[in-house]
Amino acid sequence: MAAREPTSMPKIRTNKVGLQLRFYIAGNAPNSVRAVVNARAICDEHSASGNEIEIVDVLEPPRRARADGIIVTPALFRLWALPVQRVISNLSDTSQVLLVLANK
Repeated sequence: MAAREPTSMPKIRTNKVGLQLRFYIAGNAPNSVRAVVNARAICDEHSASGNEIEIVDVLEPPRRARADGIIVTPALFRLWALPVQRVISNLSDTSQVLLVLANK
């Protein structure tokens, strides 16, 4: 029986500007810190340069999170390319995150 080649991870499709991501975290909570590290690693490894990641700490000021309808963190939103996609997680499951971010 021939060995199967591992399935490759999907590449995140970007335009010249790249992805525009907004990441809501809760201060320096361990889950938030882990999620930020995972988000940056995913972008560095699986997408073209030019990505923008805006990190919004829902503790400073909390009005922004309430206005954006955020009730749980960490939460990653892909704002561009459309349609908007979201992932509620610490992003440790890279393959699942890539599926959501690469989805059109």
